[in-house]
Amino acid sequence: MSKILMVLSGADTLELADGSTHPTGYWAEEVAASHQVLTSAGVDVVIATPGGVRPTVDALSLSERGGVAPAEAERHRAYLDGIADRLDAPLALADVHTADYDAIYLPGGHAPMADLAQDADLGRLLGEFAAQDKVVAALCHGVAGLLSARTADGGFAFAGRSLTSFTDEEERQGGLGENTPYFVESRLRERGAVVETGPAWSDTVITDGTLVTGQNPQSSTSTAQAVLKAVADR
Repeated sequence: MSKILMVLSGADTLELADGSTHPTGYWAEEVAASHQVLTSAGVDVVIATPGGVRPTVDALSLSERGGVAPAEAERHRAYLDGIADRLDAPLALADVHTADYDAIYLPGGHAPMADLAQDADLGRLLGEFAAQDKVVAALCHGVAGLLSARTADGGFAFAGRSLTSFTDEEERQGGLGENTPYFVESRLRERGAVVETGPAWSDTVITDGTLVTGQNPQSSTSTAQAVLKAVADR
């Protein structure tokens, strides 16, 4: 049985460009849909967070204000309730051993911008997974977590790799707009990644060897399916 580490942000707020505080957390669909695809395929999914803190779901991801229909929100809520035991007691990133897993998977929500993008333990793990050619996957704003992976000289460990993320256009249309602390797509380009994006809100997944990334919540299921294929092909 394959074993995948699903890393969620432990943040529940994000400081915006104007200095105000924005409530946040993980995006319900990205966790629920991804977890369901992976476990339905027989994968053992272990959830981890910085410090082992219980992750917070972004209230917008279960609300029409977040563009989520009531029936869809209820479906995601029910699924998350069904894995509450896993969410209530995540593993601490500092205690993770790369050898125990076949892949690492970072779902989004704006929260990863607040902690995962700078988390030293995550950066260490991502570097180890990449060095061992194990599958590294990230979705939407979760791709910001890849920024934590640095080379010995301070460079970006995934520079030159093809990937996608929540786009600047999507951030302006349905995200935090110009008040975002930084645009994930632009930051990745600045750090040397080869960012490939589909139309706004399209189901877009980019696979570059053992690096798998999805653009937005609409890409949740496809990203998880691509991870399954990458693990099987490795």
